[in-house]
Order: sequence, then structure tokens, then C-alpha cells
Amino acid sequence: ADYSQIELRVLAHFSKDPALVAAFREGQDIHSRTAALLFGKEQGEVTPEERRQAKTINFGLLYGMGPQKLGRELGLTLAEAKDFIAKYFEHLSVLKEYYQAIVDAAKTQGYVTTLAGRRRMLPDIHSRNTQLEAQAKRQAVNTVVQGSAADIIKMAMLRVAKDDALRRMGARLILQVHDELVLEVPQASGRPAGERLSALMTSIVDLDVPIVADMGVGHDWGSAH
Repeated sequence: ADYSQIELRVLAHFSKDPALVAAFREGQDIHSRTAALLFGKEQGEVTPEERRQAKTINFGLLYGMGPQKLGRELGLTLAEAKDFIAKYFEHLSVLKEYYQAIVDAAKTQGYVTTLAGRRRMLPDIHSRNTQLEAQAKRQAVNTVVQGSAADIIKMAMLRVAKDDALRRMGARLILQVHDELVLEVPQASGRPAGERLSALMTSIVDLDVPIVADMGVGHDWGSAH
């Protein structure tokens, strides 16, 4: 089973941006919703290409992508890329404020903290070298969001490894790949073990938005997707 858009869900939880929170609570496709906002149309009218562009923007801005790189990724002029970013934060203004709050906290404390309380020191946040300072700002945001998502899957691994129900089914945790956990299990117990795994993964922490884990069963890793 693998987490669905866990980093964006963590971002919604921490930022409390009403548009982002509402999208996940309503079970909407976050990339289609973003595309609808950016292109000024209904979600049902969004094309696959527009959704792809919105996905790039959702993750790109999370990871600190600037207008120049965004333009290269999407084949846009610099002016068009800047316009996309401006529109994005026009609809997600609370999110923009949250990004700045992370940077401000890092400057004050010298570090940022993940969901589980892990700290990352950021000595370059006060660097006179603008490139190092910009990198530290990106690291601050990335650490809080990506680090917290990593906390969640590590906590899930511990719970899965100790779960008596899975043990009775003969299930064994054999692999973690990014946001995904893979079990080896007798064929007869495949689906109930997968359902149990998904239930454990989605109940690790209480976020302001639902946690979703997509489960698949197969004879090998490829066929389980």
C-alpha cells in the first residue's frame, strides 16, 4: 500500500490553507482542482495536459522551484511562469504565508522541526551568500513537509512490524519504497492483509485532512500496482 499525496496532505495540515484543506476533505483531485483555479474552468473541463502542469506547480513550489525552472519544466516564458505562480498563491494565500512563517521560524531558531520533533539545523539561513541563504530557505520548507511525511511512514513501518493481526496472517514487511510499504503474505491472506496494512497506515497520526493509502495485491511488486 502506498500513501496518496502524503506530502501535500501534510502541507495542508500544517498550513491550514482553507482551499487546500477543503480539497482533501472533499476527496477532490488536488491537481485537477489546482488546474481549474489556474486556467479558470470547472474541474470536469480540465485536460490531462493542464492537470500535468498543475501537478508540476503543486510539487515544484513545495520544493522551492522558482519561475525560471518552472518555465523550463512547462515550456513557458518567464512572464507566463511568474503569472502562474502569482495565480497559484492568489488562490492559496494562507499557504504562501505559511511558507514565509517556516522561513521566519528558521531564522529565529536556527532550525526547523518535523511532525515527530526531529530538528534540522540550518546554519546558512543567515548566510551573506545569497545562494546559500536561498538553499537554506528551501531546505527549511522541504524538511518540515518531506521530513514529516518521512516520520509518518517510519511510524507506520514500526506499527506494521509489530501488528499481531498481520503476523497471524503470515504477513511480513519486506520493503519500503518512498511512500509505499510492501508485504509478503500467503496468497489466501493477500487481500485481508492489504486491507489491514492500509488501515494501519491511515491511522498513524491525526491530521486535519484524511490520510489515504492505496492498496494493491499481486504475485509480484509490478502486478500489485
